[in-house]
Amino acid sequence: MDTKEIKILAIESSCDETAAAVVVNGRDVRSNIISTQIPLHTLYGGVVPEIASRKHIERINQVIEQALEAADMSLEDMDGIAVTYGPGLVGALLVGVAEAKAIAFATNKPLIGVHHIEGHISANYIENKDLEPPFLCLVVSGGHTHLVRVVDYGKYEILGRTRDDAAGEAFDKVARAIGLGYPGGPKIEKAALEGNPFAYNFTRPKVADGLYDFSFSGLKSQVLNYINSAAMKGEEIDNNDIAASFQQTVIDTLCDHASMAIEEFGMDKFAIAGGVASNQTLRKAMEDMCREKGVKFYHPSPILCTDNAAMIGAAAYYEFLAGKFDGWDLNAIPNLKLGER
Repeated sequence: MDTKEIKILAIESSCDETAAAVVVNGRDVRSNIISTQIPLHTLYGGVVPEIASRKHIERINQVIEQALEAADMSLEDMDGIAVTYGPGLVGALLVGVAEAKAIAFATNKPLIGVHHIEGHISANYIENKDLEPPFLCLVVSGGHTHLVRVVDYGKYEILGRTRDDAAGEAFDKVARAIGLGYPGGPKIEKAALEGNPFAYNFTRPKVADGLYDFSFSGLKSQVLNYINSAAMKGEEIDNNDIAASFQQTVIDTLCDHASMAIEEFGMDKFAIAGGVASNQTLRKAMEDMCREKGVKFYHPSPILCTDNAAMIGAAAYYEFLAGKFDGWDLNAIPNLKLGER
């Protein structure tokens, strides 16, 4: 059996993190460098695409150099160059794609375009060496909420997705409404620890014609309407209770969908991924649900839940093994669907 190490330099620039990593054989992370832009975008209450793109251009070369240095390797040592090409902000994606193409061309290495959500799912392989498909994965982030059946490496069946706001997006909007600011996810989570999750009875959103689909826009509107109505009546509201009740409703909705899918498809492995997957209350709820069902629960460390390049390197390894390489026509696709290539 061939024991050659496959070393991949991975680049991620789909939103507001400029990241590069060196990953060996898909699961061994030799370096994982992330340059975040959160302080910049906090001033504007959310990500400003033009600022994000400009910052990526400034940082990308340094981040790649740091990743190679931390791994104690050079570009010549790499077997492939991987990059996120969608979905994401088009300008931000273009910076990473152009960089990866330039490096691959200059070094004559294979170019591997990676789907951002596939990267999030693959983050689970890094710390869980025993995890192999098939398994069920819930991807919850600022831009995405997907319930996915991972049939095999690189082969996915989307059971459900959000029809409107992603879970993380709803967190950001509710955080803004109660004056917590950006980024909303961690701030709602912190406020919720001080609040009563059953103080307010927000109804769980359902999608009539999609059993596993999500809709968080209505829930967000429920919360905003309640806050506005209380303000008009001069009633006091407790922001911590609002945060806790809203968060609990989101978590209950996610758990309900996951639980149904585990039963329907007879899955014995369940994983979570994406930025919102670092929420400790959500993790505990998912862990408890899996324990009750006798299902093995997987989750990446918080640093691998947020956007990072190690997860892109993990996904790229399996593309490399399958011989799925890209040409110089690889382009950024901001609304790329999972499973499209």
